[in-house]
Amino acid sequence: MRVTDKPASMRSFFGPGGWLAGHHPNYEFRPGQLEMAELVQTAFREKRHLLVEAGTGTGKTLAYLVPALLSGRRVVVSTFTKNLQEQLFFKDIPFLGRHLGGEIRACYMKGRNNYLCRQRLYEAARQGAPEEIEQPGELAMIGEWEPHTQTGDRAELPGLPDHSTLWPRLDARRDTCLGQKCPQLDRCFLTEMRRRALESDLVIVNHHLFFADLALKQRDAPGLGIIPDYSAVIFDEAHEIEEVVSQYFGVSASSYRVEDLARDCEVVLRVHQCGSPELFQAAARMRERVGFLFGLLAGEDGRAAFDNRSEFVERHATAWVSAAGSLEALGSALAAMPEKPEEVHRLVGRVAELRRDLSFLLEETSRAYVYWVERRGRGIFLQATPIDVAPILTGTLFEQVEACVLTSATLSVAGSFEYIRRRLGVRYGRERALDSHFDYGRQALLYLPSGLPDPRRPDFSTKAAEEVCRILEATRGRAFVLFTSYQQMNQVYESAAPRLRFPLLLQGTAPRSALLERFRTLQNAVLFATSSFWQGVDVPGQQLSCVIIDRLPFAVPTDPVVAARSRLLAEEGGNPFLDYQVPQAVLALKQGFGRLIRSRSDRGILAILDSRILTKNYGTIFLESLPGYRVTRDVSELERFMANSPG
Repeated sequence: MRVTDKPASMRSFFGPGGWLAGHHPNYEFRPGQLEMAELVQTAFREKRHLLVEAGTGTGKTLAYLVPALLSGRRVVVSTFTKNLQEQLFFKDIPFLGRHLGGEIRACYMKGRNNYLCRQRLYEAARQGAPEEIEQPGELAMIGEWEPHTQTGDRAELPGLPDHSTLWPRLDARRDTCLGQKCPQLDRCFLTEMRRRALESDLVIVNHHLFFADLALKQRDAPGLGIIPDYSAVIFDEAHEIEEVVSQYFGVSASSYRVEDLARDCEVVLRVHQCGSPELFQAAARMRERVGFLFGLLAGEDGRAAFDNRSEFVERHATAWVSAAGSLEALGSALAAMPEKPEEVHRLVGRVAELRRDLSFLLEETSRAYVYWVERRGRGIFLQATPIDVAPILTGTLFEQVEACVLTSATLSVAGSFEYIRRRLGVRYGRERALDSHFDYGRQALLYLPSGLPDPRRPDFSTKAAEEVCRILEATRGRAFVLFTSYQQMNQVYESAAPRLRFPLLLQGTAPRSALLERFRTLQNAVLFATSSFWQGVDVPGQQLSCVIIDRLPFAVPTDPVVAARSRLLAEEGGNPFLDYQVPQAVLALKQGFGRLIRSRSDRGILAILDSRILTKNYGTIFLESLPGYRVTRDVSELERFMANSPG
């Protein structure tokens, strides 16, 4: 960072009368923010890892950005949500740059499929939009935008639908990238993004890009990574890391991937006018035979364990041999083409990669993975997920990078970081749970109703709907009612809706962003939703005065990944329920409650309808993990609490 006004210490920056007090219009001294900044600075200086739990209101983004900028290192900051990425790059970093008297060299990186590939656009313009494209006008819109954009980021195209069928044909994904041999290399948006990143002190990414890049570099493909070398990483929203790592260090194949490969073969051969009838037939046979194999995997929507892989291969040996043979034949035919264009070389690699992945998914015997199948609509997905990501992260990240800072509002369980350390493989480093900036005893009331049945009983939905109505009458609406399943959400909604006089919103009836906007603008609104609204949602003030959670958010025990991780813990002598499922549910519950108190002026009620928090021994772990809310079991106290709240 090139600045003329460097603070002498973190206290001189964050403390009373310090730099921040003189420059931020809404400054208030936050001891937790100062302590976190000092911890991050020490971690960088001593080349140590750090786990720091910092709740809403701490001001944690500035608490890690300032020591990162002053560290003299290139620091990667990885977040989980797009909103936080944008806040960092478009709000926090410019604020520091304006007032620190110098230039902050920062870069904002997204995944490759967010960026336009100029070469693919030019080829599409020559062909015209394919017949199956739903909105042919999109090609003209993108063509008009391309000469003027500096980044090639599709976010600059608000008129492009989220689920555009054209964009995947034009983006810069790795599968179709020509790399150094691309005619547009010098004008490539990814090349420019890499250049900016190499010149930056701060590189802002998201977890998906970070771990996709890390996995790619581990697979003997370091030249294909796009994040430049770094010696320090800050993971905000670090509680999400395990699931993201599981995705990118696993192996997967899908019916969509087969279809994309066949289509791209046909397009490349047609565009370059280099395809013989035999080549087109080879692509068609591959689509048919591998597609047929995926069809044999199809079941009901959802995820299911694929424990009978050897039996499946034996029972469908002819289909598997035929599918594999069609891939071999297509790859050989493409490779044998004389004077083939660079796009065909990429296709040969993709065919071989799909063949390897399918062999792994159907024939690999490693017990380090759990194998499963998922059907989502028309798509069929075959997956191998690492059961334990801790050894992966220890070897590829924590033993390779000098300083990793992991922060989130939800890292500890009943005051202990043992769960997150064990799940992620953080063997060494300091840990700290910062005191909250909020007065939860005054600002929040935890309501645990009496008389509700166990949520696993069939009469729970009816009783829960009655309780939800009582709570909402006391709070005058203004609530999120959050569920662990769509089925439960719909049952409670249908039972409660006729009795409620407030504007009601239901997840699934409109896009998520539209529902949130309506909730913010409708007076006394109530939103019925599932776990996708449990985090990354910010509704400050009295518009959201109550969060109701139907049951403790345990993961589905029959989910293949959850079941495999539970089995592994049992084999190692642990207790899968207490060592894995309870801590995981605790962190999820803390995320749900984090929606309510977003500022020191907020007040609200938190309600848990799950009687197990009081009747089961493990309920104590949940209660000890939550902030110091005042607790009641009397619904009339909710009315008194709200009577003292504005709005």
